[in-house]
Amino acid sequence: MVSIMALSMTSAFGQIKNATTETVKIYGNCGMCKKTIESAGTSKKVASVDWDKDTKMATLTYDSTKTSKDEILKKIALVGYDSDSFLAPDDVYNNLHGCCQYDREAKIPVEKSVAETNNSMEMTSTHMNESIDLSPMEAIFENYFNLKDELVKSDAKSTSEKAKRLMNVINVVKMQELKSDVHTVWMKVMNDLKSDTDKIANATNIEKQRASFITLSENIYQLMKVSKTETPTYFQHCPMANDGKGANWLSKENQVKNPYYGSKMMSCGKTIETIK
Repeated sequence: MVSIMALSMTSAFGQIKNATTETVKIYGNCGMCKKTIESAGTSKKVASVDWDKDTKMATLTYDSTKTSKDEILKKIALVGYDSDSFLAPDDVYNNLHGCCQYDREAKIPVEKSVAETNNSMEMTSTHMNESIDLSPMEAIFENYFNLKDELVKSDAKSTSEKAKRLMNVINVVKMQELKSDVHTVWMKVMNDLKSDTDKIANATNIEKQRASFITLSENIYQLMKVSKTETPTYFQHCPMANDGKGANWLSKENQVKNPYYGSKMMSCGKTIETIK
């Protein structure tokens, strides 16, 4: 295990400039937890997370001019995993798979908005400024993905809750802080984003939620195309959705998990574009 950790740290140092490495405890149970924790905290050329499910210890390697240990731990908390510094939101923890629901011990709750968290950080360089400019979009994308996952589960109540969280993140975006190309698209799609998110939040019928998700996804796609993201995003299409007219969505995973049909036709669709 020591050899593997050393090799991982060497790889991380090779890719990340101004590298700082720290070891922290993050609570979780299994291999599924490991994948989620590492995915949430890892950003290409900015941060790398290596978590051990047996010891619950994570090695964080990050560029100290672009992020911090707290920022990484807050992102991990936002997907459901406590550390000794930050507590995940209760609704996110409660939606973890049964095997992932660990015994909770952390004491300090994390803010739900990554954008608010990042805006409170001290800006130490031009690179940090660029990272903060993009952080509102990252928060929107993350909450969009969470909403999409609940549609995959065909859970209308939970989908509504995730839509409310997405709306909260949308509402804290400061347009004047966005880069010009992102600002232009934001002005174009903002009202429709709010309208579709509100419809999903207030709907109790999963099919009505899915209908609004079609246009929500198209507008999120436009934002994704002009925003610089650290990891690839997969633009996927189902030809049978929307009464045979077809509909699209965005996913962190290349594997198709259809939000318009859920378990009825989970694998219906394909990736039509990879956004990098």
